[in-house]
Amino acid sequence: MTTTVATEQALTQRQLKARAGRRRLAGKLSAIIGTLPMMIVAIGVFVVGIIFTVVLSFTNSKLFPSFNFVGWRQYEILWATPRWQQSVINIWFYGFGHIALCLSLGFALAVAIDQRVRGEDAFRTVFLYPFALSAVITGLVWQLMLDPNWGFQAFVRSLGYTDFTFAPLASSNTALLGMVVASVWNGVGVTMAILLSGLRGVDEEIWKAARIDGIPTWRTYLSIVVPMMRGAVATALVLLVVNVVRTFDIVIAMTGGGPGISTQMPATYVIDNINSRNVGHGMAAATCMLLPIAALIIIQAIYRWRVSRRGRTV
Repeated sequence: MTTTVATEQALTQRQLKARAGRRRLAGKLSAIIGTLPMMIVAIGVFVVGIIFTVVLSFTNSKLFPSFNFVGWRQYEILWATPRWQQSVINIWFYGFGHIALCLSLGFALAVAIDQRVRGEDAFRTVFLYPFALSAVITGLVWQLMLDPNWGFQAFVRSLGYTDFTFAPLASSNTALLGMVVASVWNGVGVTMAILLSGLRGVDEEIWKAARIDGIPTWRTYLSIVVPMMRGAVATALVLLVVNVVRTFDIVIAMTGGGPGISTQMPATYVIDNINSRNVGHGMAAATCMLLPIAALIIIQAIYRWRVSRRGRTV
């Protein structure tokens, strides 16, 4: 009798395990079927598109793509072209200003809003509103504000200061600064939102312990809170770098790449070459634009792998 009961219990356990296994398999199949369209689009559009771009960069394609390979010739011509060299210098200057200002101002705004100020939702809406506008509209708005005939200069002169001069977009020395200001206005809100979510994720006990130990607030932020927000900071940094690399619309709307080539960017260089029937050369420039993004993704993947490995060994 005892043997029969044990056998029945063993059978019941095996049946329960089999049923649980079937449920897990069904859950995995549902997840695979659900993500299949996204995987097809990602592989079919993005991955194939990137491979196609890299392949064409080694050809002498003109109006239409061709597969007459010329080796590294397009890259040699590209890096010997003064306009491309100026575009690279511009993107570094513009990118450093955009990223540094968005991160610093975004963090300052996030800290201010994190103080549970009254009307927090209204402030967040105001700061996020510029991000809802397209880069073209942002560029047109700031182009108008920096126009000497309609913007700040005209307003101040209307107050009686007739010698006042402020026309940064009219000079090749300051046009890029005007673009940085416009892009920061557009991007600082979303940076603030990302960093604010990171701040809200910090345990309140950390603040209490810091107050008990008498650590100044600014030092708590720099030494304890910011390192704990590295996930949010990394996310904001990746988004800002991507925005910088694909900068195009705001250039066309504000300056058209001028005066001269003082505000030319790699993206405008790519589009101009494709429109001028030099597809192979444009694809070489586009491939060079891909490299910093790929490097950033690889660094981030290595960092996450090291963190996960450290977590498993602890």
